[in-house]
Amino acid sequence: MSALHSRLADLSKDEVKRYSRHVIMPEVGMEGQRRLKASSVLLIGTGGLGSPLALYLAAAGIGRIGLVDYDVVDFSNLQRQVIHGVSTVGLSKLDSAAARMLDLNPEIEVVKYNEPLTSENALRIFGEDWDVVIDGTDNFPTRYLVNDACVKLGIPNVYGSIFRFEGQLSVFYGEQGPCYRCMFPEPPPPGLVPSCAEGGVLGILPGTIGTMQATEAIKLLLGIGDPMIGRMLLYDALEMSFHTIKIRKDPACPVCSVDKADVALLDYEQFCGMPAHDHSEFSSVDDADDIDVQTVTVHDVKSALENGDDVLVIDVRDPHEWDISAIAGTLRIPKPDIQLAKNGIQAGRKLWEETVLQGIPKDKTLYLHCRSGVRSADSIAYLSEVGYDLDKMYNVEGGILAWADEIDPDMPKY
Repeated sequence: MSALHSRLADLSKDEVKRYSRHVIMPEVGMEGQRRLKASSVLLIGTGGLGSPLALYLAAAGIGRIGLVDYDVVDFSNLQRQVIHGVSTVGLSKLDSAAARMLDLNPEIEVVKYNEPLTSENALRIFGEDWDVVIDGTDNFPTRYLVNDACVKLGIPNVYGSIFRFEGQLSVFYGEQGPCYRCMFPEPPPPGLVPSCAEGGVLGILPGTIGTMQATEAIKLLLGIGDPMIGRMLLYDALEMSFHTIKIRKDPACPVCSVDKADVALLDYEQFCGMPAHDHSEFSSVDDADDIDVQTVTVHDVKSALENGDDVLVIDVRDPHEWDISAIAGTLRIPKPDIQLAKNGIQAGRKLWEETVLQGIPKDKTLYLHCRSGVRSADSIAYLSEVGYDLDKMYNVEGGILAWADEIDPDMPKY
């Protein structure tokens, strides 16, 4: 970040007024505000974490802010992604976020990358003179990719993650401390950690973690305080508790303990066993990838239910989702129960596992559905492993979202 000194520029009279509450602080002052104006920060994601990050970085006067995203604003985003609004639903998140940032502070420059971050483009994007990279993503493949690219290019990585009522915060900087791989050398097994879309997230939580990420970025840029390098903050909103744990640099880390030239970007989706770039909120855990799953439409389901066909429709969503919306006449067994039953049977256990599956006859045609069609496909794969005929099972395309769109427009969507 020493290159900042060559980019320092004077503040205009209007800028001094705008940042007056900064410049009167001796820790910031005119020199510090000029440093912020000369700084460049790359933000990965403009969703839950990215929303407060983008707003506060813009308000703070970071001169150049890069945004990487390729999604569009959905109505369900508005519970937590506060940079967007009803007026931008259906529009690019990049355009929505940039417009709000420039409305807040027209003195800044916003650079937009309307593309998914991949191993093929990460070094190009990260290499465009950024002082700090902030990870506002929600999936493991991108987290590992951001970490490895930052280590290779020597850029600090301000990390944050959220789930339900809990959040994490750290600064991974291979040149001064551990990197993400030192703490998490291997990703969790696919499907073990549910996404925020599956498990939910308190709408306020990304605001808490995102603003702390912005704080860490500004501390790094100003060279003040004690950044979270070598430490991780654990936040529990229900307890309103903060705990800090130390992270040690792994001398055998395959990324930050080798020469930067030897750091190679991987196929991170294969490494983590899960997709990174999928507009569907529920990502497959790859259980259904190796089998040919048959499909039916929601119109086929409607006809079967109305005609009394010898078909059993199974809803594999979680119980709290049934309270939101459900199709009448369906058998409801959550996917995790089916998965546990499959694991138990394969391990030689019978009693509880067979109890879970006793309501699913093996001689009947089965239509399985979830929210969008991914968890139901995985459930078909599980059932096929414990003796159910794959030719008698069908995945409902589009799940209950398609039912709401095409069959029952009054049904709530989530």
